[in-house]
Amino acid sequence: MRGRKSAAHVGAPVSGEREALRELLLAIQRSAQGGEVARAAQLAEAALAEGLEHPLIFNVLALRRELAGDLSEAERLLRRAVALSPTDKPARNALGLCLLRLARHEEALEQFDALAAADPALPFVHASRGNALFALTRVQEAEAAFLRAVDLDPRQAVALAGLARIASYRGAYEQARAWAQRALDSVPDHPDAQLSLASAELGERQPAVAETRLRNMLARVDLSAEQRALASGLLADALDAQGRTSEAFVAYSESNALQRQASAAQFAARTPSALEYAHSLREYLRGTEEARWRAAPPVSAPGPVAGHVFVLGFLRSGTSLLEAILEGHPQVASLEESESLIDGVLQFMRRPEDLEALLEAPPATYETLRGAYWRRVAQTGVAVAGKIFVDKNPLNTLKLPLIARLFPRAKILVACRDPRDVVLSCFRHRFRMSAPIYEMLTLEGAARYYDAVMRVLMECTRLLPLDFSLVRHEDVVSGFAREMRRVCDFLGLQWDAAMGDFAARSHARAALTPSTAQLAEGLNAQGLGRWRRYREQLAPVLPILAPWVGQFYDEQPGAGQAPPREAALHRASWPAGGGN
Repeated sequence: MRGRKSAAHVGAPVSGEREALRELLLAIQRSAQGGEVARAAQLAEAALAEGLEHPLIFNVLALRRELAGDLSEAERLLRRAVALSPTDKPARNALGLCLLRLARHEEALEQFDALAAADPALPFVHASRGNALFALTRVQEAEAAFLRAVDLDPRQAVALAGLARIASYRGAYEQARAWAQRALDSVPDHPDAQLSLASAELGERQPAVAETRLRNMLARVDLSAEQRALASGLLADALDAQGRTSEAFVAYSESNALQRQASAAQFAARTPSALEYAHSLREYLRGTEEARWRAAPPVSAPGPVAGHVFVLGFLRSGTSLLEAILEGHPQVASLEESESLIDGVLQFMRRPEDLEALLEAPPATYETLRGAYWRRVAQTGVAVAGKIFVDKNPLNTLKLPLIARLFPRAKILVACRDPRDVVLSCFRHRFRMSAPIYEMLTLEGAARYYDAVMRVLMECTRLLPLDFSLVRHEDVVSGFAREMRRVCDFLGLQWDAAMGDFAARSHARAALTPSTAQLAEGLNAQGLGRWRRYREQLAPVLPILAPWVGQFYDEQPGAGQAPPREAALHRASWPAGGGN
């Protein structure tokens, strides 16, 4: 049984248990452990009909529902199993794994933590904890959990595959290959280990080898929807690396369709959707008076830092590169992809009109929210005292109204990249699923969401008294020293040569993003203009993006495509030169 090691306590007392029913439980256990899930479930149904309730019965029935894609019913059955026997380790572990598949990662971690507290010597529990922590982007803790599992059982395949995945994300391909091979030595054809090997082969410029591995994987019938989506996406990367763009685009589309199907229950009917929220935020901002936003908010002590910087823009626009460069300065402390503003968002940005209350809030409210922000930063372990603190999160763009009220003295670096490359890159990459990511699983969705977020950005630059500077990714790549000295001047820093060593530092980064492995390769122009290879596939969304190409790249929009009416701030007029 997947993740359900050491079958339930078959010999445990059961009310009215007869020898025949005990033999039935043993038969269920043997079938489940032998991979005969249908047979095990049939026997479990028969036992339930006899009035027998046992954690093993509910566990087997839940596994059948999981394999059928009915995760909600699987969760219900597993909660019955845990309620029946709270100390049953396989049932609680299975509940945690089910919650992981439902993307309820905090709840899953609670189950695994309870198991680890009850019996810290169980290797599979630490492996499960590692997967939950990885899903929560707590990568260093995940790595420690996987290593603990391997210490307890050197052949713990789930943990070995987890370590291979972390290494491949970091671009440490030789290490990834070693961990993955150990996992395969323990469990031949382990899907996650095969995926990490394919990632390593791609990183080592062996796309044809990776393609063969991935096609063999996709021929299997035992892959989960998530594994199939990842394999399809990696296959697309392998085809792209061989210049087979039409085939690659089909594979990217198949990967994204699988992700959409798996996430539809959580995001398809969400009201408002991420796109609708961005549209309504822009409409709210358009209808508010500039004077209200530019009135000085109550400000007290600046917090524990010497300076405060937000790096934002849009996903795949160069925010990770910019943050990685800045963190090399001895006077800078940085934090990547953290939701440190969440307290203010929940109080004042659930709906755009909630910002009215933010504008009218008393000084004490601002102080409370600033305190909550700095506490969340402190919880990450980043030492910010006396440093210039860089908070990098691409979609903090939508939180600029909150930033302006809480931190009006902060400097804002807006990372920018050719919108056509941005949208293509968002479509091609596999992110941790969220409402915005769900929008970007189609090309049109990605283009429309990009357009909506940029319109919010333009309204914010018009309304908010913040110090903005635009940083074009292309300028960083083509004129690194000049552009980064300009950024340093804007932030009040002296250029430090250590800032250029971001590739060497990337292997030890606490946070992992789709950019991490690319950072390990150093500065390169391989991704610039990639959209041209996919011009035919991008053709339907180019009119949506044309105004932003004109806005940021000195190109005229296509015929009949006027720039957005509110996009009055061309890059040449941004503070500090805007990349010129």
